[in-house]
Order: sequence, then structure tokens, then C-alpha cells
Amino acid sequence: MGSRANSQAAVERRIRRLAQRRGLSLLIAQKRNPKIDAHGGYMLREDGTFRIVFGNLQYEFCASLEEIEAWLEKADEEDSAQ
Repeated sequence: MGSRANSQAAVERRIRRLAQRRGLSLLIAQKRNPKIDAHGGYMLREDGTFRIVFGNLQYEFCASLEEIEAWLEKADEEDSAQ
């Protein structure tokens, strides 16, 4: 029996909560294509300015959930160090 705590939807909710604490929104690609599907299909957007802060370097929605989570954790660590 699989764990629902590690389901795709559960991971998205957890990362969405982490992002909201920083004033960011998790965006999910609605129009899929093979390039997006190969890497994940997520971006982070700043709520106040609507500026994309992560997940659009090579192309839009190029980040995976794991990459976004790592980026958020690194940002939290940098804030804690200051």
C-alpha cells in the first residue's frame, strides 16, 4: 500500500505552503509538452510583483518539485544565517 503523504498532490501542497511563507506561489504548467514533462513543469512566482523567481532559466516551467523544494530550503537557510 502506497503512502498518501508522499503522493504528488501531497508534495505539491507541502511545497505550496513553504512558498507561501516566503510570499511566493507555486505555478504548475497547464499546457504540457515533451520538454516540460521531461523536467517537471513547475515555477515559483513572487506574489507582489508577479516576477518569476525560479523555474524559467532554460524555458518556462523547467523546474521539478525536488528542485523547487531545494531552492526554498536554501533560501530559508540563507535567511536564518543573516
